[in-house]
Amino acid sequence: MIAIKNIDKFSFAAVPIDTFWNTGREKELKMHRIHAYPAKFPAFITTKALEYANKRNKKVRSVADVFCGCGTTAFEAKRNNIEFWGCDINPVATLIAKAKSRRYQKTRLEKYLKIILSDFKTRKIKDRYQTANERLKYWYRNDQYNQLAHLKDCILRKTPKNSDYRLFFLCAFSNILKGCSVWLTKSIKPQVDPIKVPADVKHSFEKQCHFMIVANDEVKVLGEALSEIVTGSFLDASTLAPKVDLIVTSPPYVTSYEYADLHQLSSMWLGMADDYKTLREGSIGSIYHDYNFKREWKRLNKTGNRIVSRLLDQHKSKAHSVAKYFLDMQRVAKKSYSMLNKNGMALFVIGNTEYKSVRIDNAKHLAESLLDAGFSQVLTTKRKISKKILTPYRDTRGKFSTDEKGRLVYCEEFIVIGKH
Repeated sequence: MIAIKNIDKFSFAAVPIDTFWNTGREKELKMHRIHAYPAKFPAFITTKALEYANKRNKKVRSVADVFCGCGTTAFEAKRNNIEFWGCDINPVATLIAKAKSRRYQKTRLEKYLKIILSDFKTRKIKDRYQTANERLKYWYRNDQYNQLAHLKDCILRKTPKNSDYRLFFLCAFSNILKGCSVWLTKSIKPQVDPIKVPADVKHSFEKQCHFMIVANDEVKVLGEALSEIVTGSFLDASTLAPKVDLIVTSPPYVTSYEYADLHQLSSMWLGMADDYKTLREGSIGSIYHDYNFKREWKRLNKTGNRIVSRLLDQHKSKAHSVAKYFLDMQRVAKKSYSMLNKNGMALFVIGNTEYKSVRIDNAKHLAESLLDAGFSQVLTTKRKISKKILTPYRDTRGKFSTDEKGRLVYCEEFIVIGKH
């Protein structure tokens, strides 16, 4: 770890890679793979953060993830029997996180699966395609849509309302939605694959459930510590965060994914939104914001101001969205500081990006934001990204690729720690 003393003269490009943060001691559990999710960080980061804190005589009794995503930190905290609080504005993410953090009885899972599949087989499938949401009709052929609607009804009919078990099977349902549609596989943005043959609904669901049952059975110990996961923006005044000893989180990348778009199938199928576009509002890093740029960008710190000024010469709308992202992250730094107990730590996993040859130094901006927020010390190190679900290369269509001749993105990221 390198302590940052003079942010103006500090170069994140010169930070060496620290192998401590590259790999974990044990193989990642299957529970972390029960649902596809873009850009999630490896589970061992949480374990390493706990180890790092313990070596510095910091007893961690509570952990938070203010961008909890699909619940990687939530699950690892539960495994270590440490209290957890997390939030995410994406309701699909919090559904996955909640499902991942529960402990299920294998016999009950198998019983419910058998009943759901029996109900699916014996009940007549109704034709609902003509009255379907127009956006869903765009992604599904008639048969796939009707079978999915039928399956969803079977899940709701055969599992107890508001139970962990209904959550489990809705999570399984959510994960098969793209495979059963004409969505281009592994695309970084929503687009149709005209030659794709959608997967069989019943077979996909049964296979997914069996995998999740095995994943649940693989978890030998899951602690009894309280775990609370909230759907909402960390920066919303109504999101009341508790005091914690440690924050472990990974903010969204400023020029990366529009999560509401990527999870539109699940959000519409599960009744989280009639129009998935409404879920874009309020998300950090989204291009969909209504704010007075001329008035507010003056509140940017020095690093943010320099980057946005350069972007204004290249792309005005992108400069506006980057400025809003930086302003939000400055607020995140302040709120993170306020929710930490004395001598607590906040650990951020963050990467730098580039747009039209303008280097967007997210890590440096965050470090300056943490110092401005009141953290007594800010340290950083670098880790290499080597085993992401989506590779660090993109082809000419923007699709993730294993071809090393493609454009290299997100091959490394920084660990930035603020000490209270």
